[in-house]
Amino acid sequence: MKKRVTGIGGLFFKTKDPKAAKAWYKKHLGFNTDDYGSTFWWKDKEGNDCSTQWSPFNDDTEYFKPSKKDFMFNYRVEDLEALLPILKDEGVTIIGDMETYDYGKFAWILDNDNNKIELWEPIDAAFQ
Repeated sequence: MKKRVTGIGGLFFKTKDPKAAKAWYKKHLGFNTDDYGSTFWWKDKEGNDCSTQWSPFNDDTEYFKPSKKDFMFNYRVEDLEALLPILKDEGVTIIGDMETYDYGKFAWILDNDNNKIELWEPIDAAFQ
């Protein structure tokens, strides 16, 4: 089995005013923000380009459901299709179906505290 989680893919949180949050972080902490938040680029130990996404969401977003928390973590994984049946066999709650986009594969699970977690397998070389 390959590694399960290889790093943090993103940090998502609710706020009353995502636009104001992005402006505050840009002004005071130097975040390079866009419509989605801010992408941090880094290299893994093999020298591959990788990214971590920071994104504020409206406080009424449905994206974090069924979790009632104001945050959601996104973890980078190595082989999402192989990992999902293993997690299911281990009794982990899987939310919905895996989705595939040109920048990665995504699936959602609940941890032991019912926090929704997004799993992301980057497939675009730019996000590896």
